[in-house]
Amino acid sequence: SIGYMEGFYHRPRIDKELLGRHATGLIGLSGCLSSEIATHLRAGAESAALQAVGEFSELFGKDRFYLELMDHGLEEQRRVNQGLVRLHRRTGLPLVATNDTHYLRKEDHQAHDVLLAIGSGKKVSDTDRLRFDAEEFYLKTAEEMARVFPDRPEALASTVKIAEMCSFQLKGAASLPAFAVPAGFTVDGYFEKVTRDGFAERRRALEPRAASGRLRSPVPVYEERLDKEIGVIRRVGFAGYFLIVWDFIRYAREQGIPVGPGRGSAAGSLVAYSLRITDLDPIEHDLIFERFLNEERISPPDIDIDFCENRRGEVIEYVTRKYGRENVAQIITFGTMKAKAVVRDVGRVLDMSYAEVDRIAKMIPFDLKMTLDKALEESPPLKEAYQKDARVRELVDISRRLEGTTRHASTHAAGVVIAPRPLTEFVPLASFKGNTNEVTTQYDMHGVERIGLLKMDFLGLRTLTLIDNCVKMIEAQTGVRIEPDKIPLDDAKTYEMFTAGKTSGLFQFESDGMRDIL
Repeated sequence: SIGYMEGFYHRPRIDKELLGRHATGLIGLSGCLSSEIATHLRAGAESAALQAVGEFSELFGKDRFYLELMDHGLEEQRRVNQGLVRLHRRTGLPLVATNDTHYLRKEDHQAHDVLLAIGSGKKVSDTDRLRFDAEEFYLKTAEEMARVFPDRPEALASTVKIAEMCSFQLKGAASLPAFAVPAGFTVDGYFEKVTRDGFAERRRALEPRAASGRLRSPVPVYEERLDKEIGVIRRVGFAGYFLIVWDFIRYAREQGIPVGPGRGSAAGSLVAYSLRITDLDPIEHDLIFERFLNEERISPPDIDIDFCENRRGEVIEYVTRKYGRENVAQIITFGTMKAKAVVRDVGRVLDMSYAEVDRIAKMIPFDLKMTLDKALEESPPLKEAYQKDARVRELVDISRRLEGTTRHASTHAAGVVIAPRPLTEFVPLASFKGNTNEVTTQYDMHGVERIGLLKMDFLGLRTLTLIDNCVKMIEAQTGVRIEPDKIPLDDAKTYEMFTAGKTSGLFQFESDGMRDIL
């Protein structure tokens, strides 16, 4: 975290002083050919290498700093290894045999070389680009390592010793931020109070409909369902979670920030409806609470909330102020190389013509979950080109190896994490290009959830912005203020437009496929 937040220069950096302050419990290895110690040895400055070894062994402790032997078939590396053995004899520091692993299997060498070219914006044939000087940078087996270092059994044994020393496990216990409740209340008690208060407000709208026979279920069914949901939420320990969500949605509504009616399984909760987290009556629409929160299979509830695209940032800023800037961050996401994109990237660095690569890429069916293996099964033209053209076969085979590889990191479009204490106590943080105003976690949303942190999805929805703009325009021109949440859901003229497929510009209904279905 400090490397990103305070030491960023082209990439995150730390110095020995900082490393020394945090070295407790860490094991240090001397590094590859580019490391400080190896660089001194390559320059013939063994005294400088000895000094660096002394500094690192003092930082980590003599029993937790290892001189690292590698052999990728490079003559320069063998000379460095000889220097490391001499340092081992002079200092008594242990040796460890490792392999610099940049790809998994030996046969991945060509794909890795192509990836280096993609990353540097060069072609594979360019002579001035970054490339590795050997084909040995893969994860070797114990047998292969024994053949590389037959005269250093103690260095091989050190790998097992280091593995046995590494016993730390991340705790996955839920770490919810504390919600400040008024004096005289517990979290559970205040949760129940605001829920029942909210239901009382909803009930005032239900009773006239029940009296006129326009409500599918009688009000006592609602009361029974509410009691059940409140009990489950209290027993599984998520009352505080609901209060947190209720609070920032209440803030958004008070500030006039449009909020969506609800999406996903949360719409099945009468508690969420009572708290105005959602605006869909789950009983009227026959939605199931257990799909959202099940006492038999406890996992944190996941409520996705839509906000006006233009004002979503105001809600995140409110949460940041309320729980502390050091306790709140957005979540990182990693973009990967998808089927069509990886074919285009690989084709470019292999110096294939744009037209040829474009022709092959267009043979891949359009599907967000499409893989190249699946495309070869589903696309006869691609399969035929793959079988008959060696150049296409090379393109596709390399692309298959790189498919799914991380291409870049960015900020997740919706994910925000809120912690009870500074986030650096739970997860490392990152900032892109050293911009400390845009802080993200270094774990993606799955990692954040696995270590028990509270993840919220603050979705910026353009449709809400459009609706809000329309409401304001209508009021400005006619003086009439339309309330979208009071528009009837059984308006016949609206459904006539739907059945005619007149849904251009309507969220989730505007695609050609959806209009064909309608």
